[in-house]
Amino acid sequence: MNNKVVVLKKGKEDSLRRFHPWVYSGAIHHIEGKPDEGDLVDVVSADGAFLAKGHIQIGSIAVRVLSFDEKEPVDASFWQHRLQVALEVRRAIGLFGNPQTNSFRLVHGEGDGLPGLIIDVYGSTAVMQAHSVGMHVCRHDIAEALADVLSGTIENIYYKSETTLPYKANLTDSNGYLLGGNADDVAIENGLRFHVDWMGGQKTGFFVDQRENRALLEKYSLDRRVLNMFCYTGGFSFYAMRGGARLVHSVDSSARAIDITRANVELNFPGDERHQAFATDAFEFLDKMPSCDAEDAYDLIVLDPPAFAKHRDALHNALQGYRKLNAKALQKIKPGGILFTFSCSQAVNKDQFRTSVFTAAAISGRKVRILHQLHQPADHPINIYHPEGEYLKGLVLYVE
Repeated sequence: MNNKVVVLKKGKEDSLRRFHPWVYSGAIHHIEGKPDEGDLVDVVSADGAFLAKGHIQIGSIAVRVLSFDEKEPVDASFWQHRLQVALEVRRAIGLFGNPQTNSFRLVHGEGDGLPGLIIDVYGSTAVMQAHSVGMHVCRHDIAEALADVLSGTIENIYYKSETTLPYKANLTDSNGYLLGGNADDVAIENGLRFHVDWMGGQKTGFFVDQRENRALLEKYSLDRRVLNMFCYTGGFSFYAMRGGARLVHSVDSSARAIDITRANVELNFPGDERHQAFATDAFEFLDKMPSCDAEDAYDLIVLDPPAFAKHRDALHNALQGYRKLNAKALQKIKPGGILFTFSCSQAVNKDQFRTSVFTAAAISGRKVRILHQLHQPADHPINIYHPEGEYLKGLVLYVE
C-alpha cells in the first residue's frame, strides 16, 4: 500500500463503493504521509480497507480517483492502457480514421476513467489540458503514452492548462508543445474545414462537443436568415451556410474570435457575401434587433453562450441569465422561426435549464414547441457512476 493515505470518516465510503470517482474534502478524517498536492494517494475506509487510489488536491474535490483496483499500478502501462481504451471507443463510434472528420475528443475526464484530463485531436495535433494538479505532474508520462498510442497519426502534442489548473497550486510552465511544433492549424469536421486556435483560443481551441448539433442545424438552414450568437470561431455559421441559409450573421464579444470566424467562413465559402460578423455584446445586439414581424427579422437563432455557472454558488444568477437571454431571442424571432439554445454549465442540470427556457417562453407570450432535446456527443462519454459528467444541454424550439 502507498504510504500516503487518505482515511475517510466512518460511513463516508459508500460513494466509492458505488465507483463514484471523487472524494470530497468533507468526507476525510485525516491524511497520513504528508502528500504534496498532485501526489498519488490511497483512499481507505475508517477501518483501513482499501477503496481507491487517485490524485490528491486542495479544494472541495480532494481526490480524483484513477483506479479502484489496489493491485493496479499507475505507471506507463496504466496511461497507455487507458488511452488505448479511449481510442477504441472513438474507433467504435466512427470518429477515428474518418477522413471527413479528423477532429474529436479522445479523452473526456471521468468519462474515460482519467478525471482531470482532456485531450482533443485536430488532425495531426493533439491538445492536452489538465484540470487537476495530478494530471499536470504526469503530463510528460501521458504525452509519451499518447504519442505511442497515436503513432503514425499525430505529429504534435500541445499542452494547454494555464487557465484550467487550480490557481492555488501556483504552477508555472503550463502551456507549450510537448511533441513537435510545426502544426497546421486547419482541421476537418463533417467535410468542413476550420482554423483551430489552440494557443490563444478558449478551451482547446474549438468546441468539438457541438459537432452533431451543428450538423442538425445545417438541415434547418435552407433559405433562412440565421443569427449565430456567441459564435466563437463560427462553427454553427459555416454549417448554416452549407445548409443554404439566405444570410448568416455571427456575433461574439471577442474581436479575435470574430477574425477567426471570418477566416473560417472564407476557408469554406471564399467570397461568399451572405456572411457578416460583428464583435459586440450579445445582449446589446439582441436589444437592437428588428421586431419579430419585421421583414429582416431572423428566423433561425443560435444561443450558445459560455458557461453562466461554473460552480453551484452561481446557479441562481445563471438561471436568470438563461431566462433573460432566451426571452429576448423568443420575442424577436420571426414567426415560424427555429431557436437552437444551449447551456454548457455543469452546475445547471437539464431540468433547471428547461425550466428557464419555459419561463422565457411564457415571458415572450409566444407559442413554442420542443422539436429536439440535445446533449453532448459520444466522444464526450458520461461515466455511468458519475452523472455530473452530463454538462451540455440543448433545445431546438419552433416558435409560432
